[in-house]
Amino acid sequence: MYDYRQMTPEERQAAVEERKARHFPWHSPPHWDAGYSDRYLITAACFEHQLHIGQSHERMSECEEAVLAVCRECCQAIFAWCVLPNHYHVVVEARNLSRLTAALGKYHGRSSHDWNAAENRRGRKVWFRCFDRQIRSLRHFWASVNYVHHNPVHHGYVDKWNDWMWSSADEFLEQLGRDKAEKIWREYPLLDYGKGWDV
Repeated sequence: MYDYRQMTPEERQAAVEERKARHFPWHSPPHWDAGYSDRYLITAACFEHQLHIGQSHERMSECEEAVLAVCRECCQAIFAWCVLPNHYHVVVEARNLSRLTAALGKYHGRSSHDWNAAENRRGRKVWFRCFDRQIRSLRHFWASVNYVHHNPVHHGYVDKWNDWMWSSADEFLEQLGRDKAEKIWREYPLLDYGKGWDV
């Protein structure tokens, strides 16, 4: 559904009809528990990848603090995070995913209201929902952690993980040590992780 706006009207109608028939949300992925684990990669992007979060360093820090506050309240653990100018990722353990996504949705609503007021842009769409991907294995977990920490490098903002201040990469490197972090990077490579959906 991420490519919805590039579809023809007929393709759009067919996609929505299929989602209706499967009892899925019409324009977003379903949130469900497939029974693998309580660990998730959570991603939220600004509408049309506009740089709403990156309006200022203060806003970047505010977003990071708010997302982490929600995760601390709703999750059993936070393993990795990264906030970029137009999206964020967190890897968490959440026994109640719907509570987490609802709380993030409320933050998105409050921040949209505040940012639009600050920029005199009432009614502008700021966020494009929150997506979750359940972690299915140890390999998937470590690849997700690597992916989140590597995201600022992937998008060309910095050359090294720990050069990005809105991320858990520094904590990760400090807790595990550079040798163990490099071993995890080699053993759990990204390959095509994020291809087609993290643009």
